[in-house]
This record gives sequence, C-alpha cells and structure tokens, in this order.
Amino acid sequence: MSVQKLSAPKGLLIDLDGTLYHGERKIDGADEWIVSLREAGLPYLFVTNNSTAAPEIVANRLSRMGIPAAAEDVVTSAQAAAAYIARIRPGASVHILGETGLRQAAACAGLRLEPEGRPDFVLQGIDRELTYEKLKRTVALLLEGAEYILTNPDVLLPSDDGLLPGAGSLSALLQTASGVKPTIIGKPSNILVEFALDRMGLKAGDTWMVGDNMATDIAAGKSAGCGTALVLTGLTNTGNLDHYREQTGIEPDGIFADLRELNTYILSLLGI
Repeated sequence: MSVQKLSAPKGLLIDLDGTLYHGERKIDGADEWIVSLREAGLPYLFVTNNSTAAPEIVANRLSRMGIPAAAEDVVTSAQAAAAYIARIRPGASVHILGETGLRQAAACAGLRLEPEGRPDFVLQGIDRELTYEKLKRTVALLLEGAEYILTNPDVLLPSDDGLLPGAGSLSALLQTASGVKPTIIGKPSNILVEFALDRMGLKAGDTWMVGDNMATDIAAGKSAGCGTALVLTGLTNTGNLDHYREQTGIEPDGIFADLRELNTYILSLLGI
C-alpha cells in the first residue's frame, strides 16, 4: 500500500472490469468489499466505460458473481453520452453505431433514433456485429456534418477470450475516414465522472474514483477533482506499475495491492 493524500471519502465511484471482475470471474474479495461498504453506509456507484449493456444487465451480472448490485447502482458511458446530448440539444436525432445498451440509453433520454435524412449526432460505442455497410453509413453521416459523440475511447475490451477491439479502435477507423474528432464521454474524460457525481449528489473533492487503469479510471478521477485509488488487480499490477506511471505521467493518490487492503484502509479512515 502507498498513500499520498486521501481523506475519508463520502462516496466512491467504482470501476468494474479489472477492479471487481475479469470477464465472468469475480476478483477475490470483491463481494466482501461491497458488502462492507453497505454495512458502513458509504454511498457508491459502479461506473463503467462499457456501453453495450443496460444497467439492469450489468447489475444482474454482478449479482450472479455474488456482488450485491441493483440497476440504480450502475452508471454507464451510454447513459452519460445520451444525457450529454439531451442536455445540449433536447430531443436531438441520433444515428447509433453500437449495441442494445446504447440504444436503450438514447431512447430513455428522449433522443430520436435513426431519423430519415441526416441526424444531429452520430453516437458511437462498441458494435460486436459491425459490418462494412454500417461503417460506410456512419462515415457518410459524419462527412455530411453530424456531430460525433464517442461513449469511450478504450481500444481494447477485456473478455473471457482475451482482449477484443474496443470502441476506441472503431473510432480510430471512423476518425481516419471522416477526419472528424469526437467528443469523448467515458473515462478518461471527466464527463462520465461528473454525471455519476450528480447522480450521487456529492462533490468531487469528497469522492474517490477507484479503478485498475491509470489511463482511464485514475486519469478521469483526477480530471474531475476526485481522490484516486488504484488497485493492482487488473490492467495495472506490480510488474507494470512503473511503466504506466511513465506512460501516463499520473500518480494515484493511493495504490493498493487488492480490494481487501483498500477496504481495510477505508474503514480505518471512517473509524470503523
């Protein structure tokens, strides 16, 4: 454990992939930690860059692993992206390159999906049923002037089959073809973090961002002004920590070997 400056949190924003689970495998101690947070009365939200699944699907996945979760505990990049568009242009029309979770979030935000003619926005996440025709249509709309919103810039997506191309990889193709740069919603952007903070009703300075990825989780937390706690359970581990420090130029406020060590530290700050 290494801690520079972390005061007792009033709430936590918790990453999922690499922090609570790997694919369909729960990370050791994840269930115990969430139960402990509930017993301590410390508010938290699960915050994920993944735009594919609706919050209830994410919650069900966690529950199957024995990690207590409900849909209202989950904040996705799809929800934040849809809310962002709805805030700057209520009722906007959108073309979606993505999956069910993204379409559901857009509909719930009152956006108009797949209108005739050019939409106001292209909203892109990951699409694991991607075709050349979908890419051709999306590039054409960007070239025609649709604004470009990207749920998250992750170039790789963890899965049980290893690392898969993520939304950021698809975006690289679209940007190269169209020359249009997107507004990024998910981590490391602070837009997703601020959306989650609004949901909890907490200030950034009273909240920690907990995650395993220096370039996304920790960068987003720092950008928003949150405390940052890195767990060495996923992308970042003891063997590559210095590499990611050098690559990102970021230093977390606290570094913890695992969730049990993190939990012990949080409870000590809370006087429990």
